[in-house]
Amino acid sequence: MATMKSVHAAKDKVDVVDVERPVPGPKDALVRIRACGICGTDTFFLHLGGMPSGADGATRAIPLGHEPAGEIVEVGAEVSGLAVGNRVVANPQGALTGIIGCGGELGGIDEYLLIQNAEVGRSVAVFPDDMPFDVASLNEPMAVARHAVNRSEAQPTDKVVVFGAGPIGLGATIWLKLRGVEHVTVVDVIAERLETALAVGADAVVDSATEDLTGRLKELHGEAANALGQPRAGTDVYIDAAGVPAVFDAVIANAKWHAKLVMVAVQKKGEVDLGGMLRSELTLIASQGYPTEIFEVTAELVEHRERFARLISHRVPFSEVGRAFQLALTPGAAEKVVVTFDEASHR
Repeated sequence: MATMKSVHAAKDKVDVVDVERPVPGPKDALVRIRACGICGTDTFFLHLGGMPSGADGATRAIPLGHEPAGEIVEVGAEVSGLAVGNRVVANPQGALTGIIGCGGELGGIDEYLLIQNAEVGRSVAVFPDDMPFDVASLNEPMAVARHAVNRSEAQPTDKVVVFGAGPIGLGATIWLKLRGVEHVTVVDVIAERLETALAVGADAVVDSATEDLTGRLKELHGEAANALGQPRAGTDVYIDAAGVPAVFDAVIANAKWHAKLVMVAVQKKGEVDLGGMLRSELTLIASQGYPTEIFEVTAELVEHRERFARLISHRVPFSEVGRAFQLALTPGAAEKVVVTFDEASHR
């Protein structure tokens, strides 16, 4: 029986275990993983010690990683449009045995990944041979960011604020600028992330820990009013990619009449000033995952690869996967961590 290394969630750390290497059926393909990003969802499972599995609060270990990129090493007899050697990204939600890396039987930070019912455009997409695997692994989070921008329906004349200069916020910034949006401001409290925001195309940045946010937004986006005529910033769309209660407070305090707030970050508990929302007739839009965007983004990710590559702060070899997760678990230590596999990583 051939085995492979698989990364599983444990309490505040990862376990690297030997598991049986998948054998593809006639409709499947087997991918040798070459890179996989670490997401906030992965660290959430580490804090829990795995996946909650019952009313008693017990957890079960699960394989991690839902941002994989790799190359096909086996193709089932009934699979069309794919060949050994193709470089591919996977749709984590396309697996038959549960979402890859999020409670399903398969994980993207494994040496090999089974693509069940391999179908181009549904469960897998091919990218060019000259596209780096680490940048290709951004496909899934950039689909999340793209969905948030699509949900915002931002127009070229709009003025937009993105809260949070992590991978999703920065990805949204890139998509907004590629969409032709006139002015995009990124707000964060970490100087290095704000520098990255400017590097990927933000028109302005605000350090909300040291600057007057309201004053800066009025300076950047002009002045407007809410439904009661009270002065507000002229921002049209806010995107929350930070997930902290202070973002909702800031948006409600600054929202003009008919402004929109797109919520893409996983939210911490907090109270929302509904009366403040009423006074601006603020529209709250939730953005979850990527219902249609998972491969909508692939060609543009390839085209603008150098821009997206700036989102990766750390590339850590699979042999040091524990260190990769410690970086991801440490607030402010890293922006985007990608685990990389070389030839020696596969047995």
